[in-house]
Amino acid sequence: MSGNESRVQAVYQITNREPLPPKAPKKLEDLWATDVFTLSKMQEYLPKSIFKSLKNTIQSGEQLDSSVADVVAVAMKDWAISKGALYYAHVFYPLTNATAEKHDGFISVQSDGSVISEFSGKVLVQGEPDGSSFPNGGIRSTFEARGYTAWDVTSPAFIMETDNGSTLCIPTVFVSWTGEALDKKTPLLRSNAAMNKAATKVLKLLGNTNVAPVNSSCGAEQEYFLIDANFANSRPDLLLAGRTLFGKPSAKGQQFDDHYFGAIPERVQVYMQDVEERLYRLGIPAKTRHNEVAPGQFEIAPFFEAANVATDHQQLLMTVLRNTAKKHGLVCLFHEKPFAGINGSGKHVNWSVGNPTQGNLLDPGDTPHSNAQFLVFCGAVIRGVHKYGTLLRAVVATASNDHRLGANEAPPAIISVYLGSQLEDVFEQIRQGEVKGSKCKGVMNIGVDTLPVLAKDPGDRNRTSPFAFTGNRFEFRAVGSGQSVAGPLVAMNTILADSLNWMADKLESELAAGTELNSAIHKILKEVMDEHGAVVFNGNGYSKEWHQMAVEERGLANLRTAADALPVLQQEHIEELFNKMGVLSPVELASRFETYSEQYIKSIEVEAKLVISMAKTSIYPAATRYLSELSNTILGLKELGLDFDTESIEKVASLTKSMMDLVSKLSLALSQHDFDSPEEHMQYLAKTIRPLMDSVREYVDALEGEIADDLWPLPTYQEMLFIK
Repeated sequence: MSGNESRVQAVYQITNREPLPPKAPKKLEDLWATDVFTLSKMQEYLPKSIFKSLKNTIQSGEQLDSSVADVVAVAMKDWAISKGALYYAHVFYPLTNATAEKHDGFISVQSDGSVISEFSGKVLVQGEPDGSSFPNGGIRSTFEARGYTAWDVTSPAFIMETDNGSTLCIPTVFVSWTGEALDKKTPLLRSNAAMNKAATKVLKLLGNTNVAPVNSSCGAEQEYFLIDANFANSRPDLLLAGRTLFGKPSAKGQQFDDHYFGAIPERVQVYMQDVEERLYRLGIPAKTRHNEVAPGQFEIAPFFEAANVATDHQQLLMTVLRNTAKKHGLVCLFHEKPFAGINGSGKHVNWSVGNPTQGNLLDPGDTPHSNAQFLVFCGAVIRGVHKYGTLLRAVVATASNDHRLGANEAPPAIISVYLGSQLEDVFEQIRQGEVKGSKCKGVMNIGVDTLPVLAKDPGDRNRTSPFAFTGNRFEFRAVGSGQSVAGPLVAMNTILADSLNWMADKLESELAAGTELNSAIHKILKEVMDEHGAVVFNGNGYSKEWHQMAVEERGLANLRTAADALPVLQQEHIEELFNKMGVLSPVELASRFETYSEQYIKSIEVEAKLVISMAKTSIYPAATRYLSELSNTILGLKELGLDFDTESIEKVASLTKSMMDLVSKLSLALSQHDFDSPEEHMQYLAKTIRPLMDSVREYVDALEGEIADDLWPLPTYQEMLFIK
């Protein structure tokens, strides 16, 4: 393949690289959680009484006994040092979707100049990073620097091992000096506590006497792209924006559907095995791996875990995917749409709630029509999603996710609930006033005697729904690939807590009036369907008819962009919800709007600057060189008496001029800064800057199809997606 020098060199290095040899497989039992300070390791290192106290805090949510901290710290240090760690780090999750960590050594200088390894309960429990240098939405001024990290005992400490050494990592929350949450973990823990309190109240009203703490659980399916680092390093847009701002579609993309679930490329499989070994050592239960729809796109999915631990593990998983990719000469991309024209990447958040005594509270069983407990909790979800659907849209609103939502590869921006035919029928019967039964599971005979008879679910699945019931959980499909799952989980836990509290109040009132329990439940669920059933939709979420029906007939919001969705966080009823549930104070919620709107603004401005820079310094020079070569060739042919068609040179010249005219227009538009509010600024970027960027791209991509390949300066889609 021809190409300019950097492209030729990149292709040569890729096709001639020595692949990393696959590692000899190890037994899962020998790998599992070897780098995690698990309960079994705590039991080994801690005195019996201390271990019992700590275990009660972890499993039952009891208050942490501060007197155990020193003993735990020494045990944790001894274990970490035995694993080769010389440093420890309080790991926290600021409002950036990234992970932050501050490293300190296990070192204490003595009076005689000698040193000893030391780690006290005080430094285990509390740390102090800078509270103003991370996004805080105005909670901390630049001159007000103090912030605190506090040990989250419910998420286990672990060893992060790199080629440069090992570090003991301690999951923490991150709060300001004035006590406000500056992170994603604190609201998640609060939301889970609010949901537990509300769920426990409902379960007891339903007649349960032994009710263990209720927890939310999460299993997040992570989609991502892999491209060779040689290509990524030649693309300023990929390096700085995470997506290609220019790029003509390859003649072959995903139209043959031959990549999805296809054979995993050998180089990628070696990478995946390396990733999985690291994940297993960190106690992350990776279960599924496969090719995704687009060329170069893949997916990894774990088992369900407690939501808080799953969130921490999700952040770790992204770190491991990125870092391991470097070792294999690859770059892992989490942008929701790194390549135009092919499938983008999401992070489907599978969510449920339950406890050890009542089990999974969103499991319908074989007869959901008679499963009152399930119907109550499912009805609470329906009410919550309808009442706070715009909040669910807001928590997945980013500049990058705007490229994915609403396309025929991801859910629409209209938030609806898919129940499946079985449950939709049951809830429709409730609405009509009489429940007679529910569809049963069936069997499927494929017609070949040697094949087994398959169990057939009572309902199909719906990939176009943003919030779909999938057997014993809900799948929030609108979450973006690069997002932390904490925000969506906070929203889901909080709206469920609100609805469960509403149901508890209704139940108490009905029971106090002498209504029989099942009749009271049926009455309340009928009210839910009458008031909130409009959010239930089992059809094609991509269809124009649904978009029209959803907005005009059902009153559902269609917030197409993050600029439309993020201001929801400022609405009075959203502020009231979070404040009432004790999840986010008005100040904390306002800080999140400020932070996320600022991130939206900065993301698009960075992309716009890159469009201008790349067009001026890479595309325009390539076009003018080609025009010069072409014009000289035509003149030479004319001197030989050959009449050569000038249509090609005229087309390239016209495209180049149009591109540069738009670049000038974009540059001028980007210089505007006199906005009265973040909302106005975001709308300007969404409606003016982004369309201009797209227009520049149209001309650049057209030029890629006209300019000689050996002059084109950027790695192409064909190269990046198909050369591994």
